[in-house]
Amino acid sequence: MSHETLQAWLVHIDRLHSRGIDLGLRRVRAVYERMTPLSCPVITVGGTNGKGSTSAILESCYRAAGYRTGAYFSPHLMRYNERVRVNAEEATDEALCEAFAAVEEARGDTSLTYFEFGTLAALWLFAQTAVDVAILEVGLGGRLDAVNIVDADVAVVVSVGTDHKDWLGPDRETIGREKAGIFRAGRPAVIGFDVSESVSHEAQRMGARAVIAGRDFRYEESESAWRFLSAAGARDLPYPALRGRYQLANASCALAVAEALPGLALTAQDVRAGLKAVRLAGRFQTLPGPGPRVVLDVAHNAEAAHTLALTLNEQRVAGRTLAVVGMFKDKPIIEVFAALRRSFDGWFLASLDDPRGAAAASLEAALRTVGVIPDGLYDDPVDAYGAALGCARHDDRVVVFGSFKTVGAILALMQDRRGGGGGGRVV
Repeated sequence: MSHETLQAWLVHIDRLHSRGIDLGLRRVRAVYERMTPLSCPVITVGGTNGKGSTSAILESCYRAAGYRTGAYFSPHLMRYNERVRVNAEEATDEALCEAFAAVEEARGDTSLTYFEFGTLAALWLFAQTAVDVAILEVGLGGRLDAVNIVDADVAVVVSVGTDHKDWLGPDRETIGREKAGIFRAGRPAVIGFDVSESVSHEAQRMGARAVIAGRDFRYEESESAWRFLSAAGARDLPYPALRGRYQLANASCALAVAEALPGLALTAQDVRAGLKAVRLAGRFQTLPGPGPRVVLDVAHNAEAAHTLALTLNEQRVAGRTLAVVGMFKDKPIIEVFAALRRSFDGWFLASLDDPRGAAAASLEAALRTVGVIPDGLYDDPVDAYGAALGCARHDDRVVVFGSFKTVGAILALMQDRRGGGGGGRVV
């Protein structure tokens, strides 16, 4: 079967499997073994929060060094193309259609989920374009995630939180063991700053070569720069273009990964250039333009909400800070609101048009539970955003957060106003 457009392919792969999530490697590995395998070094990036930023920093540094890069992200904000980047450029519709056709031919009668199909397409495209390094962001967990069909040359677990308990386990220790499943015996396993003890225990059990934050690498901050320290020495570096002090932990994990992969050397100049050039939408992203400052952040779990609260406190504004929020109902909404209740002077709550979307009324109930009364309830994020902007003064700040879908809706609005396109499934 072949389809003429990317949208037609996305509809097809979305209907292909009986369940949206079906963790396990047997089916996806069987199909991968019939396809062109990757022959380049592979970096697998896992963690509850920070894995997208860490992947983007690695991509940017390797591009600055002149390497051909393949990077796989999930989910996307507006277009499926955002998930697959070659040399830091989104894959074209044509390239993705060709990759999907290759997966369709290889799978035979094997059923694949949306994410599994997309992962195989990305791996095929990276093999066809002969990238020098493939950077794979884990979708969910690690041990049973589709990207884990590839044996990573270096794997990193950036952080461990309590998101996705229904799939990964009831507590951080159990979830940490699942995430550590991307490690391999005898190969470097970089372990981030905010992880459970089970991650290092699992690395030791597997026989991986653990590189542990706080023991084998760390960072120090100053006003205009920061310092990365490891067994290789100390490096004074510019702050990443991704805003927020929390990005230093992600950048440190990325540099520890790069040091553990000596076959792809990065000079100090490469790292500096990569940190300055890195871009990733929706990570405390400030939109350009006059009027109230607009910040977009995909924070959607308790740990990310605490980080967002700290970052808002670090980067104060003269006026008020207003929240525009839409969330999925399977997220810890009350915990998120509890972490942020003192960070905002006004709340604009949006329903999400999605089977998993929480209604604005249910968000209101959760917000009142933590002692806050919202300013308004709206049918969608665009309406909530318009209302917040309508009452914001020039020195105020509007912060959009709660899910990739919420942030994606505002990015799509901005793109439409500039005359661009956008669309696709956000999961």
